[in-house]
Amino acid sequence: MSLLSQHVDGDRQVRWVRYFGSIFLANKDNFAYCYSQAHAGYGAMFDLENVSKRYDHVQALRSLNLSIPAGKTTVLIGPSGCGKSTLLRLMAGLIPNDEGLVTFKGAPLTKKNIKVLRRKMGFVVQEGGLFPHMSAENNICLMARQTGWEEGRIQRRIKQLLQYTRFPQDALNRYPAQLSSGQRQRVSLMRALMLDPDVLLLDEPLGALDPLIRFELQTDLKSIFDALRKTVVLVTHDIGEAGYFGDLIVLMQDGGIVQQGNLADLVTRPASRFVENFVNAQRTLLAL
Repeated sequence: MSLLSQHVDGDRQVRWVRYFGSIFLANKDNFAYCYSQAHAGYGAMFDLENVSKRYDHVQALRSLNLSIPAGKTTVLIGPSGCGKSTLLRLMAGLIPNDEGLVTFKGAPLTKKNIKVLRRKMGFVVQEGGLFPHMSAENNICLMARQTGWEEGRIQRRIKQLLQYTRFPQDALNRYPAQLSSGQRQRVSLMRALMLDPDVLLLDEPLGALDPLIRFELQTDLKSIFDALRKTVVLVTHDIGEAGYFGDLIVLMQDGGIVQQGNLADLVTRPASRFVENFVNAQRTLLAL
């Protein structure tokens, strides 16, 4: 038995080989298989295996299994308290899982590597989460400056992001309180994209906006997602929004996944009465 096999079994061997390399292989009989699998490439940005999370007496996630496809937009949807925001924060490494395995691009998320891996993730929190005492530009550039980017590179990146988000350049020196709600969300998005991350994680980014601004930002976000072709994971409670953005929709209930697929799958082939009721409760939005 190889040293690798003493730690993990089955499919998990592939992830450990990709992350730690072949130095862990003590048994040459396993090398050909592990090497070929390790270099076969990954179709998933995140893999979650039997992941659970508990807050005191509340079971937020229950032995959940999910793969987030690379280069696609995955939408997490479900009623309040179903665990979708917890799942997103867990993928971002903001909270630890109690049980199971979470991997990012084949690498298990650990306390030792999370700070490095998190720089490859852009995160947009509910209602933007901007620092009120900092200008829009300083909010956007915060992580780039902390990681040592030179000023010319920062300004070139800002110029790119202004084009993507259609944010006015003359508003960069304003503070969040001086910006409209739509502008604050654009600043939050630019901050998340500043380091050119591999994945963009958004926790109900449009939930607090009025309908007209929300419609405008939905259109802009879709254009940005299509242009950048990044992996996106988005949380929403709006099934119409999920259908608009999502290549894959993951419907959750009580900390578990009840169905995943595209919008047509949920509407025409519901896996349970809950799925049918959830869709029917928002049928007006689907009609639009």
